[in-house]
Amino acid sequence: MYRIISETDAGLIRDNNQDCLQAGTIGEHTLWAVVCDGMGGASGGKIASETAVQIISKNIVSHYKEEMGLNSIRSVLFTAVSAANAMIYDMAQNDEDLKGMGTTVVAMIISGDTACIAHAGDSRAYKVGRETLEQITKDHSIVQFLVEQGEITQEEARSHPNKNFITRAVGVQSDIEIDYNEITLADDDKILICTDGLTNCVTDEEIHATLMSEDAQLSARRLVEKANQHGGQDNISVVVITQ
Repeated sequence: MYRIISETDAGLIRDNNQDCLQAGTIGEHTLWAVVCDGMGGASGGKIASETAVQIISKNIVSHYKEEMGLNSIRSVLFTAVSAANAMIYDMAQNDEDLKGMGTTVVAMIISGDTACIAHAGDSRAYKVGRETLEQITKDHSIVQFLVEQGEITQEEARSHPNKNFITRAVGVQSDIEIDYNEITLADDDKILICTDGLTNCVTDEEIHATLMSEDAQLSARRLVEKANQHGGQDNISVVVITQ
């Protein structure tokens, strides 16, 4: 059975933490996790991320059944994220102080040896093997678009002035387009879910080395510490899922 280790931290620059996460197990063979990075005003981002995590988590726990196939799991995730999108959008439309708020999301259910992942925004999920760190999700961001167009390199994207501009988020529009991935996990694979407060400060090489060298219980805390050592410019949230 997999274990879940998580850490979230405001970082060294931000006054508050607009990231939010939650994770748990259902029965003996199923695990789930949700990570969100809020945006919008002094309090809007925090409200958006907390609302999304609460709604998505509740939907997963109440609607998932152990006998479900992968298509049904996909539907559970899409229904959960769509419900969060509708609630946050309505809240923003009805409160001037919350207009424009939204949140990234990575929502995952692991059933057996398959990880099912729904996401929007630039928070990420990775599959971590003994020799590799494979990004599963694709950022919905301006800089990712520029990379795909060949206008900038991945290295230039790390320090690009528009690196925080995302092109898709929960709660910003009445409908949301959700990306979905399914991956098969080997016995020694790990999963990393994180917000951009980690990936903007810590290289892939450092992330992989930390996850391989540290005891699983310490690895999430060590990743947060490394992000803060490199400036801690944003909120940092990390979920590590390991055997």
